[in-house]
Amino acid sequence: MSVAAGSLFDLSGKNAIVTGSSKGIGRAIAEQLALHGANVVISSRKADACQAVADDINAKLGANAPNKAIVIPAHIGDKAALQNLVDETHAQLGAIDILVCNAAVNPVYGPSKEIPDSAFEKIMQCNVLSNHWLCHMVLPEMEARGDGSIIIISSVGGLKASNVIGTYNISKAADFALVRNLASEYGPKGVRVNAVAPGLIKTDFARALWEDPKMLERVTSTVPLRRIGDPEELAGVVVFLASKAGSYATGQNWIIDGGSTIV
Repeated sequence: MSVAAGSLFDLSGKNAIVTGSSKGIGRAIAEQLALHGANVVISSRKADACQAVADDINAKLGANAPNKAIVIPAHIGDKAALQNLVDETHAQLGAIDILVCNAAVNPVYGPSKEIPDSAFEKIMQCNVLSNHWLCHMVLPEMEARGDGSIIIISSVGGLKASNVIGTYNISKAADFALVRNLASEYGPKGVRVNAVAPGLIKTDFARALWEDPKMLERVTSTVPLRRIGDPEELAGVVVFLASKAGSYATGQNWIIDGGSTIV
């Protein structure tokens, strides 16, 4: 696959960081950004898992586009590791044009009264504070350049209550607010900031649901499209938001959920 020069979706010459891109939604996003012309940093905690993804992307692109994907591991809960991610990207690729904050955690399930303080703090630090950190590490150069696109992968959970993943949902709602505020602050400088809110997607996070046919049928029975989504179906909207096609979109929460939130 290649994108014609001049296409609204052409990302040739752009450099992108995608956190949590060794699998699932993050991997699909990184692949599509690269296939649309961007140089992509594959980042998660484990270097070997990241390298496998980068090798696969580079193999798909072939000899005419060598090393479109590089590896810079980072733990999102470690501010110093995130700064190293940014610094190494500058050293290896140059300017950062696109930032996709995809990595997130949810270490506990159950009612809010049972969640330990340590788990609450971890969720908020990894899902909200880390995004705040990383955004502000790349925003100065985007502001100075008068251009840039930041996309935070949130969740439809941020629009709902839950008796089992309530703190996760709180963190994802906070990401919506973070996006709105950054879009307002940096829009006058030409920087766009958006959120993408997936519904039920076929990832490890939802494995218990989609591996059980009866459970899957039950949870998708009220979804207008009557099915679970694939990671690739999130990647398209990110390409849109990162490219010229989405150049007038900012401060929004793009819900990709098969229609589940309309019923």
